[in-house]
Amino acid sequence: MKRFAIALTALTIASVAIAPASYAAPNFDELRQENLDKDAVDFDQLRRENLDKDAVVEIQVKGIDFDQLRRENLDKDAVDFDQLRRENLDKDAVDFDQLRRENLDKDAVVELQVKGVDFDQLRRENLDKDAVNFDQLRRENLDKDAIASH
Repeated sequence: MKRFAIALTALTIASVAIAPASYAAPNFDELRQENLDKDAVDFDQLRRENLDKDAVVEIQVKGIDFDQLRRENLDKDAVDFDQLRRENLDKDAVDFDQLRRENLDKDAVVELQVKGVDFDQLRRENLDKDAVNFDQLRRENLDKDAIASH
């Protein structure tokens, strides 16, 4: 009973201390308007301006001609990666284009093979090889859960 009385007293003190604070919560809209009246930074205006700039940048990015930029860089004596690539191929370096084509061809073959796999057959074969029988383990675990919950 004494613990209950102490807990009730503590709860009363806490509610008396917190209640005035909840009534004194600041009105953020009012504070915001006061700051705007004081010539503070108008973040809404800045946000709108930045959103407008982003829209302009997005439109400009869509209009970039990367081929033109590439040609301009080549005219400025920038690294000509096409030339380097051809030189490397002439030196019997790794032909990444050829490797890519071979890997794509392998992926196509693997995709066809996967479509033809009979997973039920594989499962039966694994069970015949004394592999772990997950169905059996699952039933045993379900049985244990049923017993534990009663």
